[in-house]
Amino acid sequence: MNSNASNSEPVLDLEHISKRFGGLQALKDVSLTLYRGEVLALAGDNGAGKSTLIKTISGVHKPDAGAIKYCGEQIHLETPHQARDAGIETIYQDLAIADNLDVGGNVFLGREMVKRICGLPFVDRRRMRAEALVTLQDLDIHIQHPENPLRSLSGGQRQSVAIGRAIHWKARVLIMDEPTAALGVPEQRKVMEIIQKLKKSGVGVIFISHNLNDIFQVSDRILVLRRGEKVGERLISETNHDEVVRLMVAG
Repeated sequence: MNSNASNSEPVLDLEHISKRFGGLQALKDVSLTLYRGEVLALAGDNGAGKSTLIKTISGVHKPDAGAIKYCGEQIHLETPHQARDAGIETIYQDLAIADNLDVGGNVFLGREMVKRICGLPFVDRRRMRAEALVTLQDLDIHIQHPENPLRSLSGGQRQSVAIGRAIHWKARVLIMDEPTAALGVPEQRKVMEIIQKLKKSGVGVIFISHNLNDIFQVSDRILVLRRGEKVGERLISETNHDEVVRLMVAG
């Protein structure tokens, strides 16, 4: 059920994914397709399985059953590092950024650029900052003092840097977990604008939010989970808040 005929190429396919933790069936036979340049929203109450699903996609959990296809080929993700190397990036609510580093240090965290002086290696902070700023400017993200530690930035700016890091490393799938939580209205609007730019650039976005207004503003489709099962999938243009809430709480 693709929302846009021009986006006929799936970038991600989950086929009949199941995951159990002891006596808890966290996911049961969940299938999902994400297309290039599409925003797919995940909705569901706490405990519905959203976190387990995105952690399965991002290499944190191995599914007990089912298959994951990325760009048409089946993949087996053992670690989050493998997922990132493949082009699947996840931005969790806590962002996983280093508050003591500047913009460049965060974009290149774990992948630092090195220069040699008298044969000795040194982290090339100036070059990292310059390249990071190019990526951020392409997304219309402007940081006034990029040399300052990220602790000095606002919540929306920090969110923007996390998004910029994912895009710099050529993410084809970007999973965003509650990206507008705890942000003021102007910063929420900016994050929504960035998501629209990601769509236009062909990135497939999985958008997790408890805020249905945000979901309806930015998403193309919505997939609803309840108690680990997929209970509905709708085009945003063909559903409404009331139907989504009914799917989330029915039964």
